[in-house]
Amino acid sequence: MRTIDDLLAEGVTGRRVLVRADLNVPLDGAEITDDGRIRAVLPTLKALCDAGARVVVCSHLGRPLSQPLGQPRSAPDPKYSLAPVAARLSALLGAEVAFATDTVGDSARRAVDGLTDGQAALLENLRFNPGETSKDDTSRREFAERLASFADAYVDDAFGAVHRKHASVHDVAALLPRYAGGLVLREVEVLRQLTTDPKRPYVVVLGGAKVSDKLAVIDNLLPQVDTLLIGGGMCFTLLAAQGHGVGDSLLEEDQIETSKRLLSQAGDKIVLPTDIVVAQDIADDTETRVVPADGVEAGWKGLDIGPQSVEAFRQRLDGAATVFWNGPMGVFEVAPFAAGTKAVAEAVSEVAGLSVVGGGDSAAAVRALGLDEQAFGHISTGGGASLEYLEGKTLPGLAALEA
Repeated sequence: MRTIDDLLAEGVTGRRVLVRADLNVPLDGAEITDDGRIRAVLPTLKALCDAGARVVVCSHLGRPLSQPLGQPRSAPDPKYSLAPVAARLSALLGAEVAFATDTVGDSARRAVDGLTDGQAALLENLRFNPGETSKDDTSRREFAERLASFADAYVDDAFGAVHRKHASVHDVAALLPRYAGGLVLREVEVLRQLTTDPKRPYVVVLGGAKVSDKLAVIDNLLPQVDTLLIGGGMCFTLLAAQGHGVGDSLLEEDQIETSKRLLSQAGDKIVLPTDIVVAQDIADDTETRVVPADGVEAGWKGLDIGPQSVEAFRQRLDGAATVFWNGPMGVFEVAPFAAGTKAVAEAVSEVAGLSVVGGGDSAAAVRALGLDEQAFGHISTGGGASLEYLEGKTLPGLAALEA
């Protein structure tokens, strides 16, 4: 695939460049609570602006047009507006970023036409237009054509969206000279190291709520990894598959048979917690206990891995040459259940080899727990995209860039 360096070498002064970014940041009202994804795309935007391009940035934020099946689509919810992102992007770039209050309408056209060399504009949330996510090829293509009319070249630097067959990710790339941004290139480079002859020992740490969300990646990675450490809510379905009671912990009963198959195939590669932090309520002031993994009683929920498990996981991570971590070990957002995630994150950060944080809640945990982001080899901006890549799937956004 052609890269942003190729585009810069061709010259961009006076040219309009459409940049698909992933600015899907968490908001508390109009306040951005984690600007990591904005900061991740800054190198690409600065390089283009510094080279004299007229940069048109586009992104999604949340799912503003989602509705219950069978009900008519409602108007976009303004709480999903990218206006707060435009303000933060202006501050980080050190220059005003014009904000269009629509995606491809009059406001967007005025913002684009008003750009001079080295300036940037941000379009409103792409998903405010149903064409962005439409499953109808014609509707999606029509929206893509209107987006493409704003630019002379296209740069995809939204790794967190490359697993989506959306207009701005897949269809626009067929309409303009297309290039991969630096962030996308870095993500692909790192993920290839995880799937193509990784240095050993190779340890994968998986957490999060549901084992069903990770089944495909477990199946694909098991033959490659030396150790697979599993915590979080997903571990309880595997513990149940071993015949243990899990009390009121998260449990996917329909995945127990599949979990039995995984455990049988894995031999001693899969390592589960041996002790669990339990409580009856998820609250800062709740009573907690540490119990054996096979001793979670009815009425109690497993909400974090225990200290014995933390030490066992640390020992497995010590000396690893390659580590991939995706998913917290517990409900890290609530203080009594954050210790497991923090300890595992610290152990991953201390790995001398390649350490990769697989985006999503894991990346959020690194920042929320005050850990040094620079201590990790790579923090992905795309949890879902990272997992689908590791599952061996073809990602539409990458395929479009490579076409």
